[in-house]
Amino acid sequence: MNVLIIAPEQIPVPPPVGGSVEHSVYQISRRFPSRHRVTVVSRKRNGLPSRSVYGNLTILRVAAASKKQYIAKVLKKVGGRRFDIVQIDNRPSFVPAVRRAFPKTTISVFLHSMTFVSPPMTSVRKAAAELRLADMIVGNSRSLQRTLSARFPRLRGRIAYVHLGVDLDRFRPSGRRRSSGKGFNVLFAGRLIPRKGLPVLMKAVRIARKSVPGMRITVAGGTNKAGYKAHLKRLAASLRVPVTFKGYVSRGGMPGFYRSGDCFVCPSQRHEAFGLVNVEAMASGLPCVASRNGGIPEIIRHHRNGLLVTAYRKPQAFADKLVKLARNSALSARLARQARKDAVSRFGWSGTAARLARLYAAKVR
Repeated sequence: MNVLIIAPEQIPVPPPVGGSVEHSVYQISRRFPSRHRVTVVSRKRNGLPSRSVYGNLTILRVAAASKKQYIAKVLKKVGGRRFDIVQIDNRPSFVPAVRRAFPKTTISVFLHSMTFVSPPMTSVRKAAAELRLADMIVGNSRSLQRTLSARFPRLRGRIAYVHLGVDLDRFRPSGRRRSSGKGFNVLFAGRLIPRKGLPVLMKAVRIARKSVPGMRITVAGGTNKAGYKAHLKRLAASLRVPVTFKGYVSRGGMPGFYRSGDCFVCPSQRHEAFGLVNVEAMASGLPCVASRNGGIPEIIRHHRNGLLVTAYRKPQAFADKLVKLARNSALSARLARQARKDAVSRFGWSGTAARLARLYAAKVR
């Protein structure tokens, strides 16, 4: 197959910092089976060439000042070429223009969340009209597949899912012994926005510190809203919880970040389609505590490779799990070992790419 992948307009592929969608595009496209040719088009930024080639993968980059200008330049860049599949990542609004440019080509929209098919980003009616022009819609979890099917019931037959993955070579256990409670370092990684639940985690650690005084939090992630970060710092101070804000951590720095912790917590307060940070933490050999919502239970299996929190809006529920891990080093070690095993067997990027390639091959036969 000859596959074209159109990345979102904001961040280049590969992304230097953040950009989980662009990171996924890069990792999947790099690992597509070698018999297929893959072209990725993404945003151009300073320091990156207009064209990069890695084996059967070619990355083209275009400069654009707006979303409308970006998709026009993308289509101009690939104009006149033939593709078997055009995959559009997380931008249903690109579908009409892509359909006009490729009227007979199979178009897939790979969605990483409900954000771009929901208000305030768009109306449900507009999203449905755009998605109807696509031949298939791929979500990154069964949960997202179900949610999309409920939102767009007429498109149910076109909606599939493929789990995302992790670089199993870069994200590995540290080999050091975890803390038995003293100096217990709780990790959080993600955008600093309310839905990610960092205030709930802070309040949970305040409760847990009554039993484990050395517990602290280290945060990797930034925000475009300085006011919200200031609010988080004030909250940490008022709770008297030691929190280290590391800001945006580069992709190259994330394996070391995970190796610095004793456990990882994902306290998402709203639907989490997949939760890439969870599989990165698991591959790094960390016991994980996460909200039982969205696609997270497809990754973390309660008391097998981590701990799930059903009452995830309540700090006490997280605190109970954190104290259990901090005080029970045998449980923590068992969950960490199984987390790594499950990441290796279920969530390698090569497996993700192979499953997506099979899905596309079946569609274009």
